[in-house]
Amino acid sequence: MITPLASRRFRITDVQEPRIIIEDTDTGDAQPLDREQFEALAEHTHETLDGYELDRLPPKAEPYAAVLALHPRYVLDEREGTLTELDEVDESAVLDDAPHLSMSGGGDDEHESGREEPEIDVYADTLLLIDALEREEMSALGKVETPALVNLYTLLSDVQRNANDLRQDVTDVLLNRVQHDRSAHGQYGSVQRTTRQNRSLKDDETVLDAFEGTGIDHEQVMGIDREKVDKALEVVSVPESAVYDVSESEYVREADVDDERKETRLQGLKDRLAVSDDPEAEVLRQEIDRLEQEIEELTEFSPGSAFADSAE
Repeated sequence: MITPLASRRFRITDVQEPRIIIEDTDTGDAQPLDREQFEALAEHTHETLDGYELDRLPPKAEPYAAVLALHPRYVLDEREGTLTELDEVDESAVLDDAPHLSMSGGGDDEHESGREEPEIDVYADTLLLIDALEREEMSALGKVETPALVNLYTLLSDVQRNANDLRQDVTDVLLNRVQHDRSAHGQYGSVQRTTRQNRSLKDDETVLDAFEGTGIDHEQVMGIDREKVDKALEVVSVPESAVYDVSESEYVREADVDDERKETRLQGLKDRLAVSDDPEAEVLRQEIDRLEQEIEELTEFSPGSAFADSAE
């Protein structure tokens, strides 16, 4: 399983009367998930109209939400960042590509499963690019016909442009969430907030006045060439701020990439498309049914203590 916010991988190793035991698959560390905490989380979720906000969970409490979402009465929506209790158990729930059940509550509306197609340009362009890549022998580009290469170049350009636009939109949102003193982690990697310094030369007169009386001839910086100015700054005590307008901008940069996990995920998507009716899916459903029964026994809810306090 994977926790909803930090994408930390774990497995259930034991189910006992008062608790569930999980193990972090990366570190091997074990953690008990206590009945009282499930009760408290269920109570908080029951009291919210639009779903319990997952970012209210302490870091060590994320597995509670992932495990509780195995129960068909609960919906863990990673996109909205909420855990919601349905009015009725949804027995039509099916396994999603995430390692917990995810469904949409539509009241009297027909239940819809599967993914929604995002209405963004990069999505459509990427699908076209994937189709084009699958049709050509990419290991021998020299043998690909010119029209096909033109198609690939066009699609690659479109994907790059639209991906950069979307990347900037994502960056703008992340800047409000990522703190300077800590990284934010996802399933495929992590990002950190970094400060970049931008410099632009002031007007010619201001720059020349700054060097007046320093022994630097005007000819040395005439034209106000940035390289000439920087060389002059190295040999005199004129402060940088006297000749440059200095500002700082915030941006998010990629800190690391988990290529192995990306490859695993990609292979999983390929397998999902290729064997959507794989009999192993039924085995997984049976295992989920077993866990649901044990979880329901653990969550025969009685009033619990404040979850956010006691889970820390």
